[in-house]
Amino acid sequence: MWFWTWMCVLLLLSKWGVVSSHVDELFRGNYSNLETMSLMESMFGVSTAAAPPDTLMVGLTLIQGAAAKGAVCLDGTLPGYHLHRGYGAGGNSWLIQLEGGGWCNNIKSCIFRKTTRRGSSNYFEKVIPFTGILSNKAEENPDFFNWNRVKIRYCDGASFASDSENKASGLQFRGQRIWEAAMEELMRIGMRHANQALLSGCSAGGLATILHCDEFRDLFPGSTRVKCLSDAGLFMDAVDVSGQRSLRNFFNGVVNLQGVAKTLPSTCTSHLDATSCFFPQNLIGSIRTPLFILNAAYDSWQLQESLAPPTADPRGYWRACKLNNVRCSSSQIQFLQGFRNSMVNAVRGFSTSRQNGVFINSCFAHCHSERQDTWFADNSPTLGNKALAIAVGDWYLDRALVKEIDCAYPCDGTCHNLVFG
Repeated sequence: MWFWTWMCVLLLLSKWGVVSSHVDELFRGNYSNLETMSLMESMFGVSTAAAPPDTLMVGLTLIQGAAAKGAVCLDGTLPGYHLHRGYGAGGNSWLIQLEGGGWCNNIKSCIFRKTTRRGSSNYFEKVIPFTGILSNKAEENPDFFNWNRVKIRYCDGASFASDSENKASGLQFRGQRIWEAAMEELMRIGMRHANQALLSGCSAGGLATILHCDEFRDLFPGSTRVKCLSDAGLFMDAVDVSGQRSLRNFFNGVVNLQGVAKTLPSTCTSHLDATSCFFPQNLIGSIRTPLFILNAAYDSWQLQESLAPPTADPRGYWRACKLNNVRCSSSQIQFLQGFRNSMVNAVRGFSTSRQNGVFINSCFAHCHSERQDTWFADNSPTLGNKALAIAVGDWYLDRALVKEIDCAYPCDGTCHNLVFG
């Protein structure tokens, strides 16, 4: 039965423009479902959508001096980024986006990961589309279109936070060093002159944004406006449908294997264990830098792989609900309302700070800022009659406070819910 569920998912992904090499990743090796979903997690964003013919395509730059600093991908290859230069009023403004794409939590899954674009620059696309918050068109990206916009590729397996190695398996866990090398490179080529800077990221990149937000602030003088935007990065330490904590178990493997503990904020590790400090709900309250939390209250990835993974649902009671939210039973919706309530509670104290922003809609989705249809389009999701791009711009440029938390499902008719079959 699980095979046919995957076939439905893959048929839909093929409609979204997922190339065969991405699909092949899902079936190579006998991985646990959570490991496989860490690969699929990277398909929720812009890479899943076939880019329109007039989309800006931006070339890859490898960081040539990174190897000398030990800042390398899982397989030892050089990290990289894509940069499109700003102009005019945006010439000294910088938007940095940290790519997402899951994690690996054991030697087996990390060895596989280094044979993909999530673990080796040998497999990076040479050009990628810049859409959504990275678009160069004012009508698609009204406040950031003319900024210097950068996408930093993700090729470690711990949200740019790892710092270890496994010589026997030929694995380099150097996400923290990649972050540092990328920042040094960008400062060298002009970011040091920024009068405005925004660090953003989606999913695993959204988690990385939270982890590195204050480090990013510290790169600049106090006169520079610096803020952070985490999209779909609020991974909750939630109890699954069997009463266990599947995502905590998974993150525990990531943290311990990849030497993440030493790079986590001491404001958290001084009183909590390292795995707890990989969960954003335990970090956001102590971040000094203005931070915007963007998340779907019924996050599709978390529904599928934290709340109701096959290990917690061996009889498949949740399969139909995970594929399409309209097929969820009343009792399942009740369970999901509990998850939403936990997320809302997690940001309650955080949202009381005037400098922070919140946009939590009641959608079954994962990542909004990278996709044009959810970032800024004629029918993009809204809260308070305001599209996401406008809300983020209002918050970043101090035009308005943004503290938007949607009413519970199914009240929001503007959602672009992800449907897998």
